[in-house]
Amino acid sequence: MALLAAQKVSLAGLDPVFVAASPTGDEFPNSGRAVLYVRNDGTSEITVTVNSQTPCNYGYDHDAVITVPPGGERVIGPFAPARFNDPNGRVQVSYSAVTSVTVAVLEV
Repeated sequence: MALLAAQKVSLAGLDPVFVAASPTGDEFPNSGRAVLYVRNDGTSEITVTVNSQTPCNYGYDHDAVITVPPGGERVIGPFAPARFNDPNGRVQVSYSAVTSVTVAVLEV
């Protein structure tokens, strides 16, 4: 699992730096103000799964599952720390495919 660094958004603007999505998934530190920006330059849709760490009041673990169409982009988040942070304060993400998929973590 690759560790992604959060890029700070400011009034000066940000030109995000994207990296290839890791075949084993990615993780990033989460303050509750982070979003995951996913670009799918492939020819097939992909599914991004954000691992929920805490079951809801009914005992179910509701991962966030987002579909990104071919040639599409999605900005996902922010992520509530109580629901999504693992014991290290990080959010864990997996992808159904990573060919031509790039990601960036932005923090406002």
